[in-house]
Parts: sequence; structure tokens; C-alpha cells
Amino acid sequence: MNRQRLAVATAIIVLCFSAVVTAQFGQFGQRGRSRNMYGPDGRVERNGVPDWKLDQNFARDVFTFARIRYRSMGRWGWQTDYPDADLNFSYRLQQLTSLHTDPDGVILELTDPKLFEYPFIYIIEPGYIYLEEDERQALRSYLLNGGFLMVDDFWGDEEWQGFYREIRQVFPEYEPEELTLDHPIFHSVYDLSERPQIPAIGYARQMANGEVYSAQGYGTEEVHYWGLYDANRRLMAVICHNTDLGDGWEREGEDPWYFREFSEKKAYPLGINIIFHAMTH
Repeated sequence: MNRQRLAVATAIIVLCFSAVVTAQFGQFGQRGRSRNMYGPDGRVERNGVPDWKLDQNFARDVFTFARIRYRSMGRWGWQTDYPDADLNFSYRLQQLTSLHTDPDGVILELTDPKLFEYPFIYIIEPGYIYLEEDERQALRSYLLNGGFLMVDDFWGDEEWQGFYREIRQVFPEYEPEELTLDHPIFHSVYDLSERPQIPAIGYARQMANGEVYSAQGYGTEEVHYWGLYDANRRLMAVICHNTDLGDGWEREGEDPWYFREFSEKKAYPLGINIIFHAMTH
């Protein structure tokens, strides 16, 4: 995993984001998402997201977006925003950086022996997550051995407490720490002027003045970005609470206003920053 991270990290050169993305908007991502999940070749249907072939000369240097499948007692859980978020974000990484990116991504369980082949993993909607002890131990081992976790799209005090209880069972000795705006993760590639709060598209459409609003329960008003550090102060995880980067990736082709205000300005820049940090630290 460390060799793969080094190879991928040295390849990151970001192109001009706004010009490229604006030029490409509308070429994929259709309104509505009803479709067959898998095509005749066994791959996820792309619904217009451009496809590409991997250069076999860089087969060992490919970045793959790895989504974690887990048990949950609420809502969609691990499947939220799948597969559009994964496909779109992978495409933007391929398009806007020099990362050699797998077009499909992968779904893994924490106990999968292949987990350690992927330096970055993504967990979404973990407010009601439930891990077995072997999953906790696998996650702990993965992160302590150089892996990186991004957590996204859970809202309010109740969901925070649900996730917090679980992550403290994984790391009873480490407390999540709030990441302030001066943290490098907000400036490493794209220099962000705020810690962005990205609403789900349904809530965003209700907003007349662009102010973020969420009706998802008590304690959803203020965005939080938490970091989980190991004993050597290496950032092992970024926890995005009261925000939804995944919807910013998933829904980019459904509404031009949402794309301009949230996908282009916030969800993609911060997502790329997080990947950059994960690959270079």
C-alpha cells in the first residue's frame, strides 16, 4: 500500500478546474437515475459518464475509489449516492489531474483481504453504522498501517453520536479533533475560503438565496470537519459532518445551479484536496 501511495502521489498535477469542468458540464449525467444497475458486461451502468481504458504501463499506479459496505440500522446506509457519486468523482480525478484512475471504483467490506490494496476508503451515511468486532479490528489495522478513511454525509447530533460511539470502539485512545480552516486539507490543491457545507440537492432546491438549509434534524446547522490522528500525528481520517460531498458529485448533471454553486466550487475541490492529502501523507 505504501508503494502505491508513493507512485500515485508523485503523479498528482492538477489542471485548471473551473474552465475544464464548465466546458464539460451537460455532456453526461441525466435528470433522474432510474436504470439497470449493471450492464451485460457486469460493469455498473455509466448513465452517460465518460468511460476510459487504463494504461497497462501504469497498472500498479492506478487510484481506485473504494467504497465500504457495512451494516446499518437506518436509511440507505452504505449505498447512498451509489454509483453516480463514485463514477463522477472518479471521472473528474481522471479528467482534472494526472492520476491514473479506475473508471469503476470498487465496493469492499472491511474484512476483505484486498482492503490493504487500496490506500483510500470511503464510508457514507454512518450515523447508524454497526460494525462487528472483526470489522473494527480490520479498520483499526488498516488505518494504523497507512490507510486513509473519508467519512461523509451524516447530519445532526443523533447521527454524530451513533458514528462517534462506533469509531471510539475502533480507537478508544484517539479523540476526533475539529479541523479549522487553516488546516492544509482546505488549501493543498484548491485554496478554499471556507469549510464548505454542501446540502443534498433536494434541500438546495428549496433555497432562494443560496443559504444552506437542512431539515434533517437537530444540530444540522453548523458544518464540522473532524480529523482522527495516530500517535505520530498522521491524519488517518477526515470526517465530514453536516455536509454531503457525495451529493455534490452524484448530482452534478441534474441542475446547472446546483452544479455551479456546490459541485464545481465546493464538492469537487475539497474532494480532490482530501485525495491529495491521503496520497501524500
